Amino acid sequence: MSDVQAINNLVEKHKALKKEIAKVIVGQDAVIDQILLSIYTGGHSLLIGVPGLAKTLMVNTIAQTLGLDFKRIQFTPDLMPSDILGSEVLDQNRNFKFIKGPIFANIILADEINRTPPKTQAALLEAMQERSVTIAGQQHKLELPFFVLATQNPIEQEGTYPLPEAQLDRFMFAIELKYPSVEEEIQVVKNTTSDRSVHIQALFSAHEILEVQQLVRRIPVPDNVVEYAVKLVNSTRPNLETASDYVKQYIDWGAGPRASQNLVLAAKAHAAIHGKFSPDAEDIQAVATGILRHRLIKNYKAEAEGISEEAIIGKLL
Repeated sequence: MSDVQAINNLVEKHKALKKEIAKVIVGQDAVIDQILLSIYTGGHSLLIGVPGLAKTLMVNTIAQTLGLDFKRIQFTPDLMPSDILGSEVLDQNRNFKFIKGPIFANIILADEINRTPPKTQAALLEAMQERSVTIAGQQHKLELPFFVLATQNPIEQEGTYPLPEAQLDRFMFAIELKYPSVEEEIQVVKNTTSDRSVHIQALFSAHEILEVQQLVRRIPVPDNVVEYAVKLVNSTRPNLETASDYVKQYIDWGAGPRASQNLVLAAKAHAAIHGKFSPDAEDIQAVATGILRHRLIKNYKAEAEGISEEAIIGKLL
């Protein structure tokens, strides 16, 4: 199959996938799009939203429609790294045997990742970056595709451990979930308080998702689009001479090179699902907020004046 045909196929598959997910999840179109973009590019996503917005249900439904193995890890203050990665135990012949932890799945839902101490949060780092884990000096490869979709509750800050910047940077997208509209909430209540059961069809397989990821990487990008992405990320760095007064006034630290890489990758996937064979500046702008939101560190002045990351990104686009 040629790449042109493969992109046309992906457009159709993406529409069918969204229709299938909509059987369970009402609305949240932009959120689902961003999660799927991160899956088509092999990135990880952080879902930020208050309780009850169907974050877990959404991830579970997406895993079912993609035909992937899904595991949920509930992060708690007493969770240990071995609870996630697995551990070695003595069998009856007194030999050490490795028992795999829940990390050995295609999609990991790291529920309330900010509830657990840094030691356990860091257990995910190697898996997210290297797609492998090291236990007792032995490296174990994870099955591909592998995605971490972490959730974070923005309102309860007592007894939580904010993710360190180095780990936040490992997430391709930070996706904010908003409350549903009145019409959507009416639909949710009708769906969830009746006895209707929904059958979800798997439209992809693990092998097909790996093929989509390779297809996205093969999409050509014009030099001017790469330049636009890099200059956009560059404009968030207040310590550069070229930084605008606005950025110097409100930002302490800007985004790193990983943001530029993710912008171009996500723009490729965004172009592909809209039937385009190469991304342009509009595709970069469409994915910029989700990719830059968690990589900008605002200063006290921005906090005091109530200026959000989204407002700053909007100014820079």
